[in-house]
Amino acid sequence: MSEIHVPESLRGVCISIGNFDGVHRGHASMLQQLKELAAELSVPAAVVTFDPHPIAILRPEFTPPLLTTREERRRLLLESGLAAVFVLPVSTSLLQLTPEQFFEQVVLGKFHARGMVEGPNFHFGRDRAGSVDTLQTLCHNAGIACRIVAPADDGAEMISSSRIRGLLCRRAVADAVRLLGRPYRISGFVHRGAQRGRTIGFPTANLTGIETLLPAHGVYAGTADVNGQHWPAAVSIGPNPTFGEQREKIEVHLAGFTGDLYGLRLNVDLLSEIRPLQSFNSASQLIAQITADVALVKDLVASANH
Repeated sequence: MSEIHVPESLRGVCISIGNFDGVHRGHASMLQQLKELAAELSVPAAVVTFDPHPIAILRPEFTPPLLTTREERRRLLLESGLAAVFVLPVSTSLLQLTPEQFFEQVVLGKFHARGMVEGPNFHFGRDRAGSVDTLQTLCHNAGIACRIVAPADDGAEMISSSRIRGLLCRRAVADAVRLLGRPYRISGFVHRGAQRGRTIGFPTANLTGIETLLPAHGVYAGTADVNGQHWPAAVSIGPNPTFGEQREKIEVHLAGFTGDLYGLRLNVDLLSEIRPLQSFNSASQLIAQITADVALVKDLVASANH
């Protein structure tokens, strides 16, 4: 447990432990209650996340794809008003701790926690043997305030990272964005592609090195950030059937932008799906469709900004 360092000034905090992938509206609801309990106790509020996901150690083949990179998750959590975000390195030895050992070594030993806030599905310790009932008992015995919060829902079902992943895999980006409470970000480096888009009047930035879950193949509306300026972006994810290309590509056309992006990291915030991928009989048909796509993207981005 030597890998995680807790400054003296942050011992005695109120903490919430979890993966927090996506930092979605459900997380936001729990973080609000974490901050409220911390205020009642007059202590800082902090989150403890894991890296990698525990499943990546226990059953790697079932590791869920990420909705946020580690850096993006940290940024979003800090922007929610927390005093700190701690990353607990996950190892086999950590996962072998019993719930009681985990509580003793991490919650008490590392953080000297004064309060804890968790959702009803929280489990901890070897084989996920510790439940919220276990946690409440341990907290009570240690004199720690413990609050178990109801899961947030959207009127239909619980808001969760797995539900958002499912929506993205069905190309339902607008629904995923609603549950996230913000656009869905993909981030990658711009590399040189076939430059076919340039020849038909719609140059694209080809992205590589994306660490997070890609939505299902299709065309999407979003914005791309270049040096702090946001440009409407038409994003194509998947192969290019019109030109017989089967390799998956992520191509981003920035409406109105001129300049060289090669080698830069480009953050693209997806707002909504536009249409599935399709094959066109001619370049002129493709150009007509892209023209319509870009016009729709501009309208969607303008609506989102008002």
